[in-house]
Amino acid sequence: MNQRRIAIDWEVAPGEGHIEVIRGQIIGGEVLRGEGTFAQGRFASQGGGPFRLSLVIEGEHLGEGAYATRVSVCSAANPFTFFLRDMRRDYPILIPAYGVAVTEAEDERSYGEILRQSREEGLLTALECIELEPEASYEDAAAHTRSLHCPTWLGLGRDMRIFELGLRTPETIYDSVQPRFHGQQVALKETEDQPCRYYFLLGRGWGCEERISRRLDQGVLPILHQEIVDGDITYYCTAFVTLEQSGLAQGNVRGTHFLVADAHSLGHTFTEAQERLVQSLLPEEMNQPEETVLCYRVQAVNRARVPRYAFFKAPWPARAQWWSRVPYAFEGTSGQGVYPSGGVFCVSRLNGRPMPQEEVSVLIGPGEVAEFEFFLPHRPIPQERALRLGKLDFAARLDECRRFWEGKLHTAAGVELPEPRIQEMVQAGLLHLDLVAYGHEPDGPLAPTIGVYSPIGSESSPIIQFTDFMGRHDVARRMLDYFLEKQHEDGFMQNFGGYMLETGCVLWNLGEHYRLTRDETWVERIAPKVLKACEYILKWRERNKREELRGRGYGMMEGKVADPEDEERIYMLNGYAYLGLSRAAEMLASCDPAQSERLKAEAEALKEDIRTAFFESLAQGPVVPLGDGTWSPTLAGWAAYPGPVCLHAEGGTWTTHGTVTARDSLVGPLYLVFQEVIAPDERAATFMLNYNAELFTLRNVGFSQPYYHRHSWVNLVRGEVKAFLKAYYNTFAGLADRETYTFWEHYFHASPHKTHEEGWFLMETRWMLCLERDQTLRLLSGVPRVWLKDGRRIALRGVATYFGPLDLEVVSRVERGTIEACVLCPSERKPERVEIRLPHPLGMRARAVTGGHYDPRRETVVLEGFQGQGNITLTF
Repeated sequence: MNQRRIAIDWEVAPGEGHIEVIRGQIIGGEVLRGEGTFAQGRFASQGGGPFRLSLVIEGEHLGEGAYATRVSVCSAANPFTFFLRDMRRDYPILIPAYGVAVTEAEDERSYGEILRQSREEGLLTALECIELEPEASYEDAAAHTRSLHCPTWLGLGRDMRIFELGLRTPETIYDSVQPRFHGQQVALKETEDQPCRYYFLLGRGWGCEERISRRLDQGVLPILHQEIVDGDITYYCTAFVTLEQSGLAQGNVRGTHFLVADAHSLGHTFTEAQERLVQSLLPEEMNQPEETVLCYRVQAVNRARVPRYAFFKAPWPARAQWWSRVPYAFEGTSGQGVYPSGGVFCVSRLNGRPMPQEEVSVLIGPGEVAEFEFFLPHRPIPQERALRLGKLDFAARLDECRRFWEGKLHTAAGVELPEPRIQEMVQAGLLHLDLVAYGHEPDGPLAPTIGVYSPIGSESSPIIQFTDFMGRHDVARRMLDYFLEKQHEDGFMQNFGGYMLETGCVLWNLGEHYRLTRDETWVERIAPKVLKACEYILKWRERNKREELRGRGYGMMEGKVADPEDEERIYMLNGYAYLGLSRAAEMLASCDPAQSERLKAEAEALKEDIRTAFFESLAQGPVVPLGDGTWSPTLAGWAAYPGPVCLHAEGGTWTTHGTVTARDSLVGPLYLVFQEVIAPDERAATFMLNYNAELFTLRNVGFSQPYYHRHSWVNLVRGEVKAFLKAYYNTFAGLADRETYTFWEHYFHASPHKTHEEGWFLMETRWMLCLERDQTLRLLSGVPRVWLKDGRRIALRGVATYFGPLDLEVVSRVERGTIEACVLCPSERKPERVEIRLPHPLGMRARAVTGGHYDPRRETVVLEGFQGQGNITLTF
């Protein structure tokens, strides 16, 4: 063993306590400053002045690696722990929040002297550095983050028969079309029951430059436009999905039964009864009278002053990879691609007539256009149906498709933002969520899937909640019905891969829907299922009220919350259980007040047990250094482990999903602030934000799957606008396709069209515009100040809030010295207080205000005693 002589110096005497050494022992100690005693590891101080304790500690592990010797200072107030090896005279452990420093015994400096010298260095934490930077923007974020390209999913919504359009990549070489039953690639008997993919080529192929760009129709609709520049020929491509025979209209889309769609997602879980029901539904659901069809048009334009050739290669089938071809024939008289079985997989046209062979070169005069089209059914169809498909009017079907998706947007609330990219991402995002919400029309349950996966009570949350915020309450209700319909007999809810947190999450989502709608009739209908879910949680919790769990998460439930197989008493799991019980109590207040009161009490008891375990863990977690020279207490994502697991205090192998930080950050204890267990302004929240920013983020963005982080919400609620915007812009800039706005799951890809990630982006946008806190409605609390440059306008029309529908209009006329705002929220449940932040683009503070009280520090106008409408003018 190695001995270390250390000193613990308090600004104010800590009272009584003891020193505990893990993997070591105390050899000796004495009081060097202040009045008090030290004996057998226990200290006692008198008075309120400074206090210094000198210790000689023998440690088993003072080198690098796991199981390092830890020292816990166990005082009644402000207990903390540190790795003995981390203590250095040149970088003393300094915790200003606790008024204590730990240094080498030979270092005679007091806490106050160490603090003063540290501050003289002028160092800053990561979050303080962000506060000194210019406000984040998309342009800056895009210049410093990954640029990812994502396949595009096209479909009809409700129907799981979708198409994935892939870009040519070094792996695929060609452009491709992948028919999918949502999470599963379509397998055919013609491809020996292996996944089938269709490849095609436009232009001459791979060259020394690549000039390809893509864009959604009108920037938002699920209609893909692609432009390929190949020398003097530009290929303008348009793709969308329609019905094989019927016109595309809301009444003509039948959809797929939600359980059958669920069965074709990855990770789904069914009870035995649900599995039997799915099997009985499959014959009808998988054999519809008409297919969905991908329609693809290419208009090749010659930009030269002389004739040039354009090249087209019609789609051909392969078993997943382009070189694994399967038998087929191309019939030039009809332009049909045909399997030996007789099934037609594609119909191609050239300049309005059947394509004469599968690969053609066409000489085009200057300024002239050659048009290549193909129509690809989701699964092969008989030749007689293919003949009709070959006569489809592309332009008419395109107009029809536009009207179909525009109609969905027209049913939603209005959001007008002055940043075109964000404006488009909000509208495109709403339709992306709708595209993969599967179920029977017009009123069956909808499965709110997430990328290739089944719905999950946690990951589907932002999908449901943003849909609700946009006023599409019926769609959100049908998404919630999915979880209620799949509830187990004992009240448990689990739909994906062994995740144990869904029951609490679903109750929370039900409660959020109730807060937005106040639909008491709906609550009465679902009350039995709500109570059953609550009873499941309470029985689960009761099993964990065991005395041997005191100090190890007493009263907390155990179970995994994500992919890592951590069957622990995880704070995220228990925080969602608390949030779910709390919202259930709210919902039942009118229809079952007795149960409401009981659940409220149970929720508060759970909250207290979580907080007890939380602060016990905070005392045990080794402090870590921050950028300003101070140190912060830490804790693990679950009870009873000392500190972030990636620091290996008790060993373990924690790397997963491409990062060592996942368990500490993606499912870490910071969730408890979001889950209303720890208040945003508590000191513990500050600790977590600080060490999270320095240990677990780059550019205030988490690693691997960053939308699992909830720190940006905490930043926003605390008024840390620059930190929020840093995370907001840098997260989506590095994870979403910058042309089509589709999100990946991870930086290393994994699932495309990952609506969980897109949903949280949309919810972050919702919060920056509109955030409820108690009886206060906060408006524009996180918007960039550039959104209020002269002539710019922000408008919300009919968005749903806890206080009823909201209209807001803000117009900047700063060149004339004013910003004007009108707020309308006239519901009977209108807020008591409205706060609207109106930041001047240059940071100026208003010299006069009408319509409310102006807080210059927060650049916010406060309307007390709000009467349902407010008109505000700021004068600069």
